Amino acid sequence: MQHRIIVLGAGYTGATAAGRIAKRLHRADVAITLVSAEPDFVERVRMHQLAVGQELKPRPFDEMFAGTGVEVKLAEVAGIDADRRTVTVVDAHGAGDQELEYDTLVYALGSGWNPQSVPGTAEHAHDISGRPGALRLRERLARLDAGQPVVVVGGGLTGLEAATEIAETRPDLDVALVARGGFGDWLSDKGQGHLRKVFAGLGITVHEHTAVTAVEADRVLTDGTAVPAAVTVWATGFAVHPIAAASTLESSGTGQIVVDATMRSLSHPDVYAIGDAALVTGPGDKPLRMSCASGVPTAWQAADAVAARLTGRKLPKVPIRYFQQCISLGRKEGLIQFVTADDQAVPKALTGRLAALYKEIICKGAAWSVAHPTVGLPVRRRRTVQSGNLAGRADQVGQVDQVGAGNPAGQADSAVEAAA
Repeated sequence: MQHRIIVLGAGYTGATAAGRIAKRLHRADVAITLVSAEPDFVERVRMHQLAVGQELKPRPFDEMFAGTGVEVKLAEVAGIDADRRTVTVVDAHGAGDQELEYDTLVYALGSGWNPQSVPGTAEHAHDISGRPGALRLRERLARLDAGQPVVVVGGGLTGLEAATEIAETRPDLDVALVARGGFGDWLSDKGQGHLRKVFAGLGITVHEHTAVTAVEADRVLTDGTAVPAAVTVWATGFAVHPIAAASTLESSGTGQIVVDATMRSLSHPDVYAIGDAALVTGPGDKPLRMSCASGVPTAWQAADAVAARLTGRKLPKVPIRYFQQCISLGRKEGLIQFVTADDQAVPKALTGRLAALYKEIICKGAAWSVAHPTVGLPVRRRRTVQSGNLAGRADQVGQVDQVGAGNPAGQADSAVEAAA
């Protein structure tokens, strides 16, 4: 009987995990199902580009996973019963609710926007954490007349990229950014200087050390002031999908699934969580931030751990660390802030057109590696152990098939690890 592996979510981490598992295990021994709400891969790191009218290259899943042994099921995940090892999905083709049974579950539902309980956000602000929200913002921006104000709330990477992309594409609009903290205060002096230079050149007004207290149809309310806004873009961070917290899976206060070093759930060992959905401790004993840079290595770790346990082999250890933060500032400018392993800025930074090109290469490399799950990774399709205790050798975390410097797994892996 085939071992049933279900991967929930087909973003960077879910699609990567499904393809990598397929390369590790013999097709006759496993049935791999990738559940996705979308028929094609969404480059989430480009949603600010989609929002301003740029077209993105389509990457259909039926083409990506053709011949890999991965079955793609178009459906929305409605619930998980981790005790019964079942997943309830709503079929995209109108078949209604279906219950899928699994032997191993890889949870990669990721995250969405976080309104943070600020009054009026859900009603009046726009979300660019996914394709539907980006397309709605695109339609709204297209209807704006010259001189109308656009406010981006959030001074993190998403906010910076959205504000600069909108200002560059629509120089006729009055674009402002509102940041709760200091403007780019986590960057090096060189990085902060370049950021201010680019924002000034694009005519973006910056309100730093400013907390938003409410969002209305035509303005954003802050502590004692009001910032006019025909359109408000909310980019203050992400919140994970609520399904895990509603199940019996052990989760944190953020709703992330608590996992061990192999991305396996502490409460349900047949469940793995990866990407934004997992509470993972990184260098310096700090939780990894929600990003492609940290999410994809967790997919590698989980996929290799699943394969190792099913084949009775020694567990691999995938080093997870940061190298840089890659920020696009429109199509002509960029900022590559180099960081320590635990994500702290160092003085070195790359700026200007070269940084924009660098970021573009990273984004293309990340999408390419997901879209070609069977390329660049050595094929090691091993037979599973159908019976007996797999815990012994497989539960000893080793140093097999490491990902990182000198990794023989290929360029596709290293390209994704560098993404911010």
